[in-house]
Amino acid sequence: MLLRNASCQHNFHALFGVTSCPHGDTLDDAFSKLNPQEVQEVVSKAIETLIRRKVLYACRLLDTYFVVAIDGTGTLSFPKRHCPYCLTRTCQGQTLYYHNVLEAKLVTPQGFAFSLMTEFIENRDEKATKQDCELKAFYRLAQRLKKRFPRLPILLTLDGLFANGPTFDICETYGWKFMIVLKDSHLAYINEEFASLSPLQSDNRLFRRVGRKGEVKQAFQWVEDISYLDSQGKEHTLSAVQCLETKTDREGVEKTTKFKWVTNCRVKHNNVCCLADYGGRIRWKIENEGFNVQKTGGYGLEHAYTNNPTSAKVFYLLLQLAHMLAQLLEKGSLLKAACPDGLGSGKNLAFRLLEAWRNTTLTATTIEATLTSRAQIRFYADTS
Repeated sequence: MLLRNASCQHNFHALFGVTSCPHGDTLDDAFSKLNPQEVQEVVSKAIETLIRRKVLYACRLLDTYFVVAIDGTGTLSFPKRHCPYCLTRTCQGQTLYYHNVLEAKLVTPQGFAFSLMTEFIENRDEKATKQDCELKAFYRLAQRLKKRFPRLPILLTLDGLFANGPTFDICETYGWKFMIVLKDSHLAYINEEFASLSPLQSDNRLFRRVGRKGEVKQAFQWVEDISYLDSQGKEHTLSAVQCLETKTDREGVEKTTKFKWVTNCRVKHNNVCCLADYGGRIRWKIENEGFNVQKTGGYGLEHAYTNNPTSAKVFYLLLQLAHMLAQLLEKGSLLKAACPDGLGSGKNLAFRLLEAWRNTTLTATTIEATLTSRAQIRFYADTS
């Protein structure tokens, strides 16, 4: 229907000089001949452009750091081997072949989750005795990220898997800050130091109420200058931060949730709330606004667009680019002005765009006016 629609054919020709989009098999064949790293550069360059043009300056933590969340997710799974690089998992005699990625996404309080760089987790080393994993991928990704963005002030927000000496060392070497989830079962020495010293440091506390009516109570405690010796004999100076958040659930019962992080930031009264909310807890945006939207919001992250391993990487990277453009459109002031009542969801926005493409004929005058006109676009904060 799309290819036979007269308006679509006209619009394709007006914008791209062709009458229709290529067939999926044609894309698969073309993508199999590309270098995924060159496609990765297109994605990274797009985010770099937003940074250089100061579009994201208001999103910086403490007016300095761009918050980058790093986490892994599954993309494809098969009952039979998909390619020589598949990861494998056997359960009850059944072997699953699958592919994962490790993502570095720039996350913001406005709700953006932009893919900055992707590391594919795959069994490339034939001599390896263990499978590739998130930790191994992180060490590769960190090196690439530093090389591509050597002067970008970064604060990494990570889950407890990365709370280890090598991660601390990488961040110190690269000049990065970090907020890493500190579980009670991890880094026993740091947890013991926090438990011993926090009752003695009454100045390192802060209490506040948040929420529309101040219904949420937060109690912060922190301990600085903890000397931690890792398994490699390297010493790190760290801080531990804890937030106890108490609020009433729908049944009227008060419940307290504990959040805890290890960090190399200097923690003070004037920054502990910002570090916790927009350095630590904002990590969830890579799951919610990132992976979950791409899996359930119509992008088809887990759909096998191809069986070719190179094409699969290209499709994945182009999906990241498409999601970035959709986020900029969805949260931009131009859409808000055109649709003040909103569209309901990202899927509705996609359907509206498709119907506009199918039913509106673009003229040369319209295209020229759009390309030459200037407009200031502002982005609205996520209030969810």
